[in-house]
Amino acid sequence: MAVEQSFQEWTVDEPYLNLHCKLGEGPYYEEAINSLRFVDIIQKRIHTVSLTEGPESVHTIQLDTPVTVTADVDGIDPQHKILIGAKYGLALLDRETEKYEYITKFAVVDGKENDRLRSNDGAADVHGRFWMGCMTDFGYGDVQPEGGIYLFDGKQLSKAEKIVSDLSIPNTISFSPDDSILYYTHSSARTIHAYDYSPSDGSVSNHRLFYRHEGPGEPDGHRIDKDGNMWHAVYGENRVIKISPEGKLVGQINLPTKNITCCEFVGTALYITTANDDSGEGRSKELGGALFRVDVGTTGLKPYKFKLAA
Repeated sequence: MAVEQSFQEWTVDEPYLNLHCKLGEGPYYEEAINSLRFVDIIQKRIHTVSLTEGPESVHTIQLDTPVTVTADVDGIDPQHKILIGAKYGLALLDRETEKYEYITKFAVVDGKENDRLRSNDGAADVHGRFWMGCMTDFGYGDVQPEGGIYLFDGKQLSKAEKIVSDLSIPNTISFSPDDSILYYTHSSARTIHAYDYSPSDGSVSNHRLFYRHEGPGEPDGHRIDKDGNMWHAVYGENRVIKISPEGKLVGQINLPTKNITCCEFVGTALYITTANDDSGEGRSKELGGALFRVDVGTTGLKPYKFKLAA
């Protein structure tokens, strides 16, 4: 029987780091070297900051493509190469040369490259396959329901699958602590959906609504903690919300800027990315695009690595 949680609340007033990202996203903890990397999708950058050395240690890689998400690759030193979501699909980035090379594109599913679309958020599953969304790229007018969620298997990259169609802004893919549930967010619809997920064969079934957001903002990126709670950034509402495994709102983190995009656990600390707030004023505008940190007293799940066939 589930124990009902009392509502928890935290308030963060100052940023850990303020790089004035246009669209900060995709924070990923590099445990081996105690660093955090995150992207700026609009400015086509990957930032890495040593949490040992502090905010002054930031290193930035400038790319020529929107970079939307990163992940480690099984058997490859992440200080050498990592997986990135680039405009047309998945690519390997050499962090030393700062060059990338596509390993698969959305076109392997849909038959042709579509300049209107770019990748968005994603994650690897327990089998090492990568689930990634795509959506209308910048410069093509209003976002249309032309995106979806794709599944890439590193052993059969030419046989990728389109799992969910007709989405406008698909966002973070995550898994419950026992890998029995797969979650994804449809930001523009203000909904979070769930599938039953089979850890044995990786199949999904029983697609359903998990949470519907009531409010002016849109749920953006999220992470799952060790107890199955979802910590979900809300774009446009100055907060990260905590949702129980039963889909109930049980807490929130209040922030001084409006456009909150994603979060990542580092021990019991939650690092939170944001986007600019050019239409705002005061501190919300000043701190839009900053990285924040708050101790929330629990830990998150470690991400899986993408498995690429030798």
